[in-house]
Amino acid sequence: MGHTSLEKIIALQKNTSRIRNLCILAHVDHGKTTLADCLVATNGIISSRLAGKLRYLDSREDEQIRGITMKSSAITLHYTGTGENEYLINLIDSPGHVDFSSEVSTAVRLCDGAIVIVDAVEGVCPQTQVVLRQAWLENIRPVLVINKIDRLIVELKLTSQEAFTHLQKILEQVNAVTGSLFTSKVLEERAEKDTGAQSVTTENSAGDQVYDWSAGLEETDDSDLYFSPDRGNVVFASAIDGWGFRVHQFAEMYSQKMGIRSSVLLKTLWGDFYINTKAKRIMKGAQSKGKKPLFVQLVLDNIWSLYDAVVTRRDKDQVEKMMTSLGIKVMPRDLRHSDPKVLLGAICSQWLPVSEAVLSMVCEKLPSPAEMTSERAEKLMCVGLRRFESLHEKTQELKKAFLNCSADGTAPVIVFVSKMFAVDPKALPQNKQRPLTHEEIAQRRELARQRHAERQAANQSAESPGSIDAGGASIPAATSSVTDSLCAQTETRSVKAAVEDESREHFVAFARVFSGIVRKGQKVFVLGPKYDPSLALRTLPEDCSASDVLPAVPHMACCTVDRLYLLMGRELEELDEVPSGNVLGIGGMEEFILKSATISTSPACPPFTPLNFEATPIVRVAVEPKHPSEMPKLVRGMRLLNQADPCAEVLIQETGEHVLVTAGEVHLQRCLDDLRERFAKIEITASEPIIPFRETVVRPPKVDMVNEELGKQQKVAVIHQVKEDSTKYSECIQVDSTGLVTLTTPNKMATVGVRAIPLPEEVTHLLEENMELIRTMEQFSVFAREGKTLDINQKILENIQDLKVKLESHLQGHKWRGAVERIWAFGPRRCGPNILLNNVEGYQRPSMWQCLEKERAEMAMFRDFDNSIISGFQLATLAGPMCEEPLMGVCFSVETWDMKFSTPLAQHVSFDKDSVTEPTTVNQSGSSELKDARGMDVSTSNQSRSRAEAAESSMDCYGPFSGQLIAAVKETCRYAFQAKPQRLMAAMYTCEIMATAEVLGRVYAVLSKREGRVLHEEMKEGTDMFIIKAVLPVAESFGFAEEIRKRTSGLASPQLVFSHWEVISSDPSWVPTTEEEYLHFGEKADSSNQALKYMNAVRRRKGLYVEEKIVEHGEKQRTLSKNK
Repeated sequence: MGHTSLEKIIALQKNTSRIRNLCILAHVDHGKTTLADCLVATNGIISSRLAGKLRYLDSREDEQIRGITMKSSAITLHYTGTGENEYLINLIDSPGHVDFSSEVSTAVRLCDGAIVIVDAVEGVCPQTQVVLRQAWLENIRPVLVINKIDRLIVELKLTSQEAFTHLQKILEQVNAVTGSLFTSKVLEERAEKDTGAQSVTTENSAGDQVYDWSAGLEETDDSDLYFSPDRGNVVFASAIDGWGFRVHQFAEMYSQKMGIRSSVLLKTLWGDFYINTKAKRIMKGAQSKGKKPLFVQLVLDNIWSLYDAVVTRRDKDQVEKMMTSLGIKVMPRDLRHSDPKVLLGAICSQWLPVSEAVLSMVCEKLPSPAEMTSERAEKLMCVGLRRFESLHEKTQELKKAFLNCSADGTAPVIVFVSKMFAVDPKALPQNKQRPLTHEEIAQRRELARQRHAERQAANQSAESPGSIDAGGASIPAATSSVTDSLCAQTETRSVKAAVEDESREHFVAFARVFSGIVRKGQKVFVLGPKYDPSLALRTLPEDCSASDVLPAVPHMACCTVDRLYLLMGRELEELDEVPSGNVLGIGGMEEFILKSATISTSPACPPFTPLNFEATPIVRVAVEPKHPSEMPKLVRGMRLLNQADPCAEVLIQETGEHVLVTAGEVHLQRCLDDLRERFAKIEITASEPIIPFRETVVRPPKVDMVNEELGKQQKVAVIHQVKEDSTKYSECIQVDSTGLVTLTTPNKMATVGVRAIPLPEEVTHLLEENMELIRTMEQFSVFAREGKTLDINQKILENIQDLKVKLESHLQGHKWRGAVERIWAFGPRRCGPNILLNNVEGYQRPSMWQCLEKERAEMAMFRDFDNSIISGFQLATLAGPMCEEPLMGVCFSVETWDMKFSTPLAQHVSFDKDSVTEPTTVNQSGSSELKDARGMDVSTSNQSRSRAEAAESSMDCYGPFSGQLIAAVKETCRYAFQAKPQRLMAAMYTCEIMATAEVLGRVYAVLSKREGRVLHEEMKEGTDMFIIKAVLPVAESFGFAEEIRKRTSGLASPQLVFSHWEVISSDPSWVPTTEEEYLHFGEKADSSNQALKYMNAVRRRKGLYVEEKIVEHGEKQRTLSKNK
């Protein structure tokens, strides 16, 4: 197929039913970009000989060097299917490396279908499961390509029968992943549906009920979900050799030869069927009768014999026979070529072209944009936990526009931008040099001649000055010199402007039109992720458009569509309009869109659901310019990088450091290279990776460091510890034996008593997972305090109720009785995994769960300075005492809170002139009593008193006493934390490694050296590959992948994904205290303490005091006399 013209593509864009938007998803190195090359070659964009070698969609230099895809790239292809039906295919190639899984999310959102590729040798890998889940979450339909089947022949040397069994297992594995996703969804829906019904039946019936969870699974039809060759949604391929097929092709081929209906062959080619040659019938039970299955006999044997003849034996006669029987002609140079793969590719690309098999499957099995399901439309429109029914009426009406995917001029324009990507200004169509026409060439030639003639005339006049009269020939000479100078100035300016324009980075929005027609120069609304259409519709006039003068609405901007582009891999083509259902690029949006946004002509349009990012940014580095004067360039460069990368985060710490947060080591390297060479264009220095830690407390251990039970050994002198413990607290701090810390403020006006308690692990995980819900609760409390109301969706309220029930179930026991109702605050940042508990006797403050109360109860009063206690707790949990890292899994119980202060606090409050101001005492319950000098009540009007109290409280909340109380609470929490056994928590990666048996020992050696812990290992059936699953501290992961590859000669490659936080068992402040510990560790206990090493490294980086000896064991000293 030749190169398709732009006019043809523009014509095809208007037929929505013939458009297919799809992305290629797979684990790293399973052959995505190679398959994409084969598909691109069908349109004549690249040579079919270079397919698989060129990697056309890997346009970055580092992608070509590393051999992995790092960003999603789109290309538009034209395909003519059966019956001369023409299709437009918008193909997006996505990365497979776990560090770039955010790019997969941006690609999946714009598509209606996906090609999932699985390596025939490696089978289903971790990232395969991730991409299948991403496709499932976005409600897009996948089709399967089992790639690299040539490896089964050439590398594993399997027979065709063994290969068939192996392929069956791979298909089962993929279907098992899909089945588990489906099962979880059905059970969720079933549980939701039957919650109400179940509650009704339990009220009516007295007996116990048995609930059958499988009922929903039996009723639901899941036949369309699974991959099966006879359904036509599986292709068997070897993209590097250029061949691939569906079972349909062989069914049609053999139906003519064997005289069996193709529909019968289609059902029996894949499965346990064989041909009974005597009866000339297809029978079942090939395996039990020891017969060759049909798929082996009719399909695999032919491919195996082709590889045997061409690659293994190089039998020219046999090859020629095969070519004759297949009716294939190959060029003589391919026959003579020394590399047998060239001849193999030439034969296979004609016999079973992979592009034909894949594209025909895509056009048949994947939906067009017009076939969007109602479920997907509702899911895209409902941000957060909102239900579709709760949206505004006008917003609900837009669902029809989604489902119709109408390219009508009257339909509202709805576009989703999934990411912004940087483009070299030279690559933009408007900056490209276009070929000149004959008229333009003739015009330029004439202009050059005129200028040449003028210069010659000027030179002649300069040579003969005597012949020039006063007003004669000097005039043209002067004119020509002025013209030349003007031309020179104009050229200089244009060159400067061009250089400035080239240095400015251009961004193109990677987007898809879901409804309407986008036109160049059109005025549209840009809606941010937090935009609320119901608020906007109340504010804006009816039937308004983006071209009107409108009042400001939060998270909404009006802009003009500058340019529209057709994405063609490495190139862009300019368009005037794009109808619905197409993937496109939009220029000029960098001022309005940071990473992703929704564009619409209707203010009723809701922002799309945020993208599902699988990878969590965890690796941090501090970046600074080599020359301090270039700091503005670095700041600008980091802003551009933040916009260009969907997963990277850029932030400025309290210390003033510019920090870059990335998903992994490879991602970090790519971001730093981009910053140096593209965005900042300066020399930069990056710090060592900033490893995040958390601080926590644990229950007192029952055994010591040598596993002896504590309390039964004879204690020996504890090195300095007892003395330190007795002297480390100042006078105003009291610590009792139970760990209760009481601290008095410096002005002796307030006393606070706090105890630190470790939270159960389940509670910590629960709080971490539900941060958004806690944030909503906090927001409701703030609104309630101000006398406002916040409308919360019923679904969110149900989730908050569920969170409360789970917390109550996990916080069991005497010390946690009623604790959930007494939660004062969460922290840090008011939504973290730490709890502040109100155990102050007699203080009933409004509940954190007041959003769940059906009727607004009588508002319990807040004590003065309630916020100061919370602020102190937030500060304490944000930076712990060990190394100023955030706390995790700690509950601070406030046991006592007494305040005694006199009138200097209220000296600014003026009562009536005759009134007397006397000392004020605040008792335990927070009530205040004003008494005059004689002990009589001061009589003032209620109005003046309330005014005075309001003035007093408003001043005190921000006065010096408030600051002292915040500092006191913070210090009390820190001391309470130190009174318990403290531990560091390390961030942990889940590490999956695929390795062969011969390098298994080396993999284990690298893991143990880096504090890794193997969870389990299993051997992949039918291969010599082992899958090792381990956990590894993030602190030890830098250079891990490279070391594994070096030690195993490239035979093992790890995939690291952030998993969880884990307590480091060793105590960083431990010293030997018992005789056994002295014997085991020695007096100095200088064996490596991992927690202490981490803690000191963080303290050193933050400029905190580190207790260490500069010289240890300096026993020998060489003197001058010795040297003589």
